Parts: sequence; structure tokens; C-alpha cells
Amino acid sequence: MDPAVLVAILAAVAVLLLFFGVFGGRRISPTERLEQVAIAATEARNRDRDPKQGKTLRARLFGGRAAIGVDRVVERRDWGSNMARELARADLQLRPSEYLAIRIGAIVGAPMAMYLLAATVFPTLGSPLAILLAAVLGWWIPRFYVNRRKNKRLRSFNDHLADTITLVANALRAGASFLQAIELVVRETQPPISTEFNRVIREVNLGLPFEQALTNMVRRVRSEDLELMTTAITIQHQVGGNLAEILDSIAFTIRERIRIKGEIRTLTAQQRMSGYVVAGLPIGLVVILPLIAPSFMEPMFGDPTIFGIPAGVIILAIGGVMMAIGFLLIRRIVDIEV
Repeated sequence: MDPAVLVAILAAVAVLLLFFGVFGGRRISPTERLEQVAIAATEARNRDRDPKQGKTLRARLFGGRAAIGVDRVVERRDWGSNMARELARADLQLRPSEYLAIRIGAIVGAPMAMYLLAATVFPTLGSPLAILLAAVLGWWIPRFYVNRRKNKRLRSFNDHLADTITLVANALRAGASFLQAIELVVRETQPPISTEFNRVIREVNLGLPFEQALTNMVRRVRSEDLELMTTAITIQHQVGGNLAEILDSIAFTIRERIRIKGEIRTLTAQQRMSGYVVAGLPIGLVVILPLIAPSFMEPMFGDPTIFGIPAGVIILAIGGVMMAIGFLLIRRIVDIEV
């Protein structure tokens, strides 16, 4: 197949994915709408602090009525709501339509870049398999970036959560209400702690029940330690008790869990590095060998063939699957729950 035809097919598929599932949307609950309003208010405040933000290329491309209409349609879908939640967890100031445009651009742009490299520098990159692999990487890289930011933000949140709980407990002992203690957390802490608790205050000010606002924060952050704190606060509001002492006990538990996790990561560092070497070394060789000796890998793509596919390609695919299984097994062994 001509690489240009393959790129055109990928572009058509990417455009269809943008409009797939647009119709037949679901209704947004009042709770979700209040959460969206709180997030939009935070973004508007950021724009007010930086007047140049409204004059950027991004604002010109995605600030029109068409882009806003696409956002409304996408948010009515389950996958659109999940996408918006993932972007919020990663603390990316992107709307679902912007994220979709980035992914479609990556799916189309990566094969085009591969085709241009094949036409100018490395002819071996012009094979349909390489272009298809570039399209897969274009689809995967934006999601990998979002997941990486989300995990990094979650680690930062968990590392500072114990100190935040202690701050809340001390404020309660000083006579402040719980909402005043949260406002103190917003003033005295750094993101992502201050950002998430500020959204709780905004949702409460918009009329959302306090317990529901805490539940929304747990759904955004997906932290087990935060869920433990939220559950304790909810139960205390229902049955009563000394909330400051409860929060001190939770903070101690979280600190001990973080300490034990750090010791486990130190003891399993060599095994995790072995997994990276086992998975990355063969891939590095496959990438470097065609550049050093272009004819070295040619027998892998020639005769004999099995069902019309070169036997070397099948061998490489089997080896890749086995390496992936080995990497996952190593990660599974060293992933110790605390």
C-alpha cells in the first residue's frame, strides 16, 4: 500500500473518531454541572490574572462558538465526561475538544513525519509497518503524557496530605469551623493541595452539599488516603466526636504508610531497573541497528513468509509480546501493596 494512501486513511479515521458518538448524549446531573461551573470559575480567574492568555493562538483556535458547541456535545457523552475528569486529575487546562484535537493531530502528524523522514533521510522508515507504528505511537503518546502528569500530581498530593490534615486539626483546636480550616489550607499550602480544596470551597459556595463537594474531590484525585480522610469526616458529621483527634490519627497512619512505601521502593529499586533493561534493551537494538547497518535487518522482512507475512516480522512480534509479559510480571512482583 502506498504510504500516502495509508496516511490519508488514518486521517479519515481520525476525523471520524472526532464525531463518533456525538449524537445520543446523556443528561448532565446538577452535581456534575456545579462541578463544571466551579472548574470554569477557576479558569476564568486564571485568565483575569493573565490578560495575555485570551490573546494566545490557543484562545483564537478554540475560543469560537464552534469549539464551545463541540465541548457541550462531548460533555454529554460518558467518554467525554471521563475525559474531562482525567484532564482535571492531570491538572491540564484543556477542554475535551482541545485534547481530542491534540490526539487527532498526533495520530495524523506522526505518520506524516515518518513519511517525510523516509523520503529525506531514512528510506527504511517508509514501510507501511513503520507508518502504522507511528500512528499507534501518535495515539498513545498524549494519553501517556496525561497519565504521567496525573500520577505525578497524585504522588505530590499524597506526600503533602498528612501535613494538610495536621493543619486542619490544629485549626479546629483553635476554634475554627471546618470550612474556615479548609480556607486556611487554601491560603497556606501549595498546589495541588490548595487547588483541590479551593474547588471544594467554590462548590460549597455554589450550593453543593459539603459532603458531596468532598466526594467530588475524591473522585477527581483518586487518592486512598484522601478517601480515608473524607470517610472519617463524613462519619463524624453524622455521629459526632472529636474530629481533631480523628484527623491526627489519620495523619499518623498516612505518614507511616508513606515511610513504608519509601522503604519498599528503595529495596525494590534494582528489580524495577532490571525490568526496564529487559524491556528497553531489545527495543533500543531494533531502533539503532537499521541506522548503523541498514542491511542488517533486511532478512527479517524477506522470505520466507507465513500467510503472506515475513517470518521475521512474526518473530519480532512474538518477541515483543514476550518482553511485554516479562516486564509486566516484574512490575507485578515488585508492586507491593501497603
